[in-house]
Amino acid sequence: MRNHRNLRQIFALPILIGILSTVGLVAALVGDGWWDGLSWTSLSLPVLMYFFFTIRRQATSRD
Repeated sequence: MRNHRNLRQIFALPILIGILSTVGLVAALVGDGWWDGLSWTSLSLPVLMYFFFTIRRQATSRD
């Protein structure tokens, strides 16, 4: 049987990625200094998550 997920479980991660991206873009526009660090961090997390889940999916498909 397949696991059935509710809407919260389906959309939780995409909403989190959207919030992180929005925070990163606003931080990049607002200021310098630690704002730059916040923008780099929050904009790089979705990219790192993409690579993590891609590698994990490839590893599970090989098994």
